[in-house]
Amino acid sequence: MKTRFGHDGPFAVGAFAAPAILLFLVFVVLPMLLAAGATLTNHRLMSPEPTQYVGLDNYRRLLAFDIAAIDPLRDGSGAIVRDDEGVRFPTWRQVRKARPELGSYRPAFQFDVGGRRIVLAASDPLFYRSLINTFLFAALVLPLQCGVALGLAILVNQKVRGRVFFRTVYFAPVVTSMVVASIVWAFMLNTDRGMLNELLRNLLHDPNAGPDWLGDSHYALPAIALMSAWQGAGFQMLVFLAGLQSISPELYEAATLMGANAWQRFVHVTLPGLRNTIIFVLVSTTLLAFGLFTQVDVMTSGGPLDSTSTVVYHAVRSGFKEQDVGYGSTITLVFFTIVLGLSILQRMLVNRGNT
Repeated sequence: MKTRFGHDGPFAVGAFAAPAILLFLVFVVLPMLLAAGATLTNHRLMSPEPTQYVGLDNYRRLLAFDIAAIDPLRDGSGAIVRDDEGVRFPTWRQVRKARPELGSYRPAFQFDVGGRRIVLAASDPLFYRSLINTFLFAALVLPLQCGVALGLAILVNQKVRGRVFFRTVYFAPVVTSMVVASIVWAFMLNTDRGMLNELLRNLLHDPNAGPDWLGDSHYALPAIALMSAWQGAGFQMLVFLAGLQSISPELYEAATLMGANAWQRFVHVTLPGLRNTIIFVLVSTTLLAFGLFTQVDVMTSGGPLDSTSTVVYHAVRSGFKEQDVGYGSTITLVFFTIVLGLSILQRMLVNRGNT
């Protein structure tokens, strides 16, 4: 088959695709191969020592873990020792002394169950804490951001005066620099003079009202999730708006004639019509959530108590601040494998739902 330029079709398509393929190879495939090679070395930035091949040592250092079940302390009569905080357990130093195989491990998580303390100990406990924080952030921001975006899309889709203005206002945070937005929100969430706490104090008439948003490990990650949802909801709003406008008005008219109220029209007409749009928004938002870095770097630096440290932040800190390029590349490659596996699983579930 000839094209209008006299060339065979497949060759013409290949010629048009060549620049994109070349850029993909240079800026995606080649860096991934270099990073994979760095994971097998102890390469460091600005080090007088030559780079050496270390095999899978970086992977063992990153992934090695053990689960220890610790019994409570007992006195001379065999009774469990208690204090003001409850049951007392041996310190981790005492546990390692009793179990030498845990000598290179440090606690990552612990919880009490059945009168015993279960400790997840790892060679790099910060990696496992960062991994959990990343998934927790995704679980927080996904329903919040997507729900707000869908609600805004439905509002601006109404035929009311000024809807173009509101579309612009809702989309404005998307084009705002994430660094600038993070700095502004850090001031807003300040414990002493932050706008949010000042508002709470005025409403509750309590000068001590308002938590330490970025200094308390219980509030820091939800606060960052709230800020991220505010910044990114505008983009998803436009995607949902495009999906809403592709639904035929005749479907709503038919549903109305059949006696369906607003909620029933939303459930039986809007949501089925937005199925593919919802899948796209969920997948894209999840991938963006896994790449959380800027907000953490600007607002909390991974604190307090590593409660906001993410895998990407841990990789950047290891690779550039600690100058351990080999180990930072290992973190990145392992996390890429995890995200790729989740994406494939998500794709399989979506395809199964279509059959």
